Amino acid sequence: MTLQHHFPALIIVIFLICAFIMPLLFRWRSTLCAPALLLVHLLALAMAVALLVRLYAGGPFYYHLGNWAPPWGIELKIDFLRVYMVLILVGLGLWIFVYALKDLAHELKREVTGWYYALYALLIGSMSGMALTNDMFNLFVFMEICGIASCAIISIKESRECLEASFKYLILSAMGTGCYLMAIAMIYMVTGQLNFQLIREALPAAAGLYPNNLLVATALIIVAFGTKAALFPLHVWLPDAHASAPSPSSAVLSGLVIKIYAFSLFNILFFVFPASFRQAVPINEIVLWLATLGILFGSIFAMVQEDLKKMLAYSSIAQIGYVFMGIGLNQPTALLGGFYHILNHALMKGMLFMVAGVIIQATGRRRVKDLNGIGHVLPLVMIAFTVGGFSMIGIPGTGGLISKWYLAEGALLANRLFFVIVIVLSSLLNAVYYLPIIINAFLNPYEGREPVKPVSRLMVGAITAGMIAVIFFGVYPKPVIVFLKAALAAVIGM
Repeated sequence: MTLQHHFPALIIVIFLICAFIMPLLFRWRSTLCAPALLLVHLLALAMAVALLVRLYAGGPFYYHLGNWAPPWGIELKIDFLRVYMVLILVGLGLWIFVYALKDLAHELKREVTGWYYALYALLIGSMSGMALTNDMFNLFVFMEICGIASCAIISIKESRECLEASFKYLILSAMGTGCYLMAIAMIYMVTGQLNFQLIREALPAAAGLYPNNLLVATALIIVAFGTKAALFPLHVWLPDAHASAPSPSSAVLSGLVIKIYAFSLFNILFFVFPASFRQAVPINEIVLWLATLGILFGSIFAMVQEDLKKMLAYSSIAQIGYVFMGIGLNQPTALLGGFYHILNHALMKGMLFMVAGVIIQATGRRRVKDLNGIGHVLPLVMIAFTVGGFSMIGIPGTGGLISKWYLAEGALLANRLFFVIVIVLSSLLNAVYYLPIIINAFLNPYEGREPVKPVSRLMVGAITAGMIAVIFFGVYPKPVIVFLKAALAAVIGM
């Protein structure tokens, strides 16, 4: 048995080990912490690419921890969609961490930097575990780790706003995981299984004998993952958490964390619940209409915000709605748009939070009305903001247009014209709050009296890389689209 065989588990384990030793390493030799976590990210990324190569050579496969097969052991499933998520988590996690290397020096006390590195490793490792696990209880364990780490990287800044936002997130996150744990208990009660595939095989018979148990379990699962992913109206924790956290935390929370919960809900709906069960219970319709409300109300709330980061936070509520809309429409092309939007939104919203961090650090300004003329003193940064804003709106040449195009096409193919109107309307609402910032930043004079502080080239470089990626995936989406079409074909045919 070669080392490559263990890559699925090693991707998770190396992050957890890194999180464990990071505080000790910071006390012993703090200069080694950042290179160590960078090395772990690069190793995990290389292993994820190796898994992708193996998938193309031999197709999907399973990994059993300790060689214990289900129902006794924990199983990891490696298929194209899961590796796609791991590549996004590890690759963009590395990108955000590169930006954080310089940003954290301005946002955190030096003595807690080592703890931040540990929490960051814990967060990426737990999300990778959520993407790969094929066991409902194991998913719960990784959800708990991810939830605690998320709360901690918000509160680590130690301001009153961060502590309050973190406490609110902790309470609602605990409620979400509690709902999921009760759902697991109900499903285990009627099936006697925890493995995704074994539950799927046992559910048809259980649905006939215990329909109410499964109905309640389904409702609890939607509430659990809806809360974690900020699906409207379960989003109330997100604006304060994302707005008050350090900018790298905001980028990873909005860009990655809420996406992994949407992906986990997708896995349960399509890999645990048989198609006959989804047709008998209007799960997809519930998700679809909640996503629609989130798209509209998230954009409306963003329009009235005075704080830049809070505006971006409310925008995230609208944008995660697109991912859930793809799931709710339950149509191949719409699902393709939803999964492509996972990548697009992670890039553009991560970049926008980085831009907000640079603006706050350089000028001390965070109110939207104070950003007039900011493009004259931070031109490259505001060009990146412009590209990100255009992508949010769906301007041609950006990744956001491709996501919305496939979502709209999927809605048309499903004979759901109303949701095409929702997508167009939401794009107009996005334009209402992004375009004034962009126009005022470049066309109005900068009136600041205080000097603009110099910004690290590494931070600007990370933002520039994100801007290039947003344009690239808008101009040349074919490789990812072809990949996702092949990956989703097996799911839709289930």
